Amino acid sequence: MQDLRISLVQSDVHWHEIGANLATYEEKIWSLKGKTDLVLLPEMFQTGFSMQNTELAEPMNFTTFKWMKQMALQVDAVIAGSFMVKEEGKVFNRLIWMQPNGEWQKYDKRHLFRMADEHDHFDFGTERLIVEWRGWKICPMVCYDLRFPVWARNRNLEYDLLLYVANWPAVRVNAWDALLKARAIENVSYTAGLNRVGADGNGIEYNGHSGVYSPKGETLAFSDSEEEIITLTLSLEELDHFRTKFPAHLDADDFEIKKNVS
Repeated sequence: MQDLRISLVQSDVHWHEIGANLATYEEKIWSLKGKTDLVLLPEMFQTGFSMQNTELAEPMNFTTFKWMKQMALQVDAVIAGSFMVKEEGKVFNRLIWMQPNGEWQKYDKRHLFRMADEHDHFDFGTERLIVEWRGWKICPMVCYDLRFPVWARNRNLEYDLLLYVANWPAVRVNAWDALLKARAIENVSYTAGLNRVGADGNGIEYNGHSGVYSPKGETLAFSDSEEEIITLTLSLEELDHFRTKFPAHLDADDFEIKKNVS
């Protein structure tokens, strides 16, 4: 069973400055060449968490998408993060999963943060994404999705690693810490959460707390409030051993999720 090296790029974000953010992340990603299999960038990593979708949303195959494709090729690793995408008259907070060979997949954020009126500015997604990468099954999600365990439920061990990219404010970071650990335990999977640091253009403070947790709820890696890149190796063999020894998934409730929400 193959190990997986993952890197969480915990960074400040230049408010509404796409070019500046791409340049900043480019340097950070280059430093990871040959050292990782998967690079996580925050939610709306090239603008900050903004509702200015008219001015900032890009069509697919435009600047940010092409940049992600280039970065993935250069470091031979997946690059994953979300940004505003406009498509067929709709706008999504869309996570792009970009592989080194140029193949990609998308996940549109399901749960839109109504306390910031995100639901008035973006369209919600209706499909989960589970990807296979270097022998691992991985489920990426975005920020507010973390509060909804049914959406993340690992039915029949569909995935080995659950990911969240976020702009999660410091004022609610206790919930972030607790829910990441809970998602790992209840889904019998590794769980990683990447948050940003610094303050955005609305004066909202972010203090990181990016971390990686084992299915036992153990903290495998954690970063407080500084700009930092966390890189660590996860063992699929250890995960399989724990699932065999403690097969809680066999007693899970079966259910279906409706694809549409109002």
